[in-house]
Amino acid sequence: MSRKTETKKLVPQETIDIAIAKAVADGDIVNFRFLFLPYSPLREDSTEDINTIKYSYLLPSEEEENSPKFKSALELVKRPDIREHINRQLHKKGPPQLPSELILMLADNAVSQGKYTSASQAYELLRIRIKIQELFFQQGDEELAKGNISNAVRAYRIASELEYDYGAFPEPLPAVPKYQEHALILHGEYKEKWEECIGYLPIQKFLTESFNYLFLRPEHANRILEKSIEIQTEFLVELIHQIDPNWSKFADNVSKTVPILQELYQEIKSRRERIAQGSLWEDEWVEGLDTEKFLEIPKILLGRKISPEEWWAYLKEIAYLHPASPLFLARQMISKEKEIILPRYNPENPVAIALSLPPLPQPI
Repeated sequence: MSRKTETKKLVPQETIDIAIAKAVADGDIVNFRFLFLPYSPLREDSTEDINTIKYSYLLPSEEEENSPKFKSALELVKRPDIREHINRQLHKKGPPQLPSELILMLADNAVSQGKYTSASQAYELLRIRIKIQELFFQQGDEELAKGNISNAVRAYRIASELEYDYGAFPEPLPAVPKYQEHALILHGEYKEKWEECIGYLPIQKFLTESFNYLFLRPEHANRILEKSIEIQTEFLVELIHQIDPNWSKFADNVSKTVPILQELYQEIKSRRERIAQGSLWEDEWVEGLDTEKFLEIPKILLGRKISPEEWWAYLKEIAYLHPASPLFLARQMISKEKEIILPRYNPENPVAIALSLPPLPQPI
């Protein structure tokens, strides 16, 4: 009987080079690490095939191959010592030792593309994340000293978003913004008085709340809170625009709620007058309010209706679309069992003015 001959899988060196280079150029630490795993399609002892459709995302398009980032990455990958290191790891049993020079280039590319989570992981692998983070904070301070607010904000943002969560389970992970969760904490207590609402706080207190909410760590916020109020104000406005390029959409939606807000506050005024006259019990002041009409306010702010129609559900969705929006919102009862989220801020708040938020009906 003839013995069946097994054909050994061969992965062309060119394929290995361009797959690794693409991950580096993309600043994609997940794909980069995957390419070295035991079941990586680049390994000759793996049953996975890099040329199948499911792995097409690992190979560059013609346009990507012509990009400067890819060409630089490919040049480094092809360097004899780097290529030898890569191939040695692809034939190695056990955890691979990833090429540090490629990881550093990957991290820098990730930063330039705004992929801060990937950059954070890459710098952490190299054990230089904290040092890089501090360098970006220093760069931010230097840009502030020059009056370059936009550059300063970008440097501070990068530094903050390179933060790591060493308490994450089951292993440490990059810290990420959790605006939806933090927005609920920010509005966890119902404010009876307008001056207690975030948007009505004295300017320094408002700035402190804002930076602590928008930055990943209080110590990051403290760095800008040491500056003058004027610088903090300008910095916050730019920070909000950088985090949310579509902020103008939220400002437009706030404008659309103004007529309904006016009706709501006029109705509240009327009911309070009746309470003062003794014709309405104080604990019944919300009875008979047009709930359906005023439920339109959060729908307008979000741009659509959601279920459940609860203030916290709308707050989470709005915070996801416009992270800074909770700083200018408040909770309002419209019946004994129903409350909504609505715009509420001091018309003299310099941040609200700079963000083109419209004047709102004031306490009556």
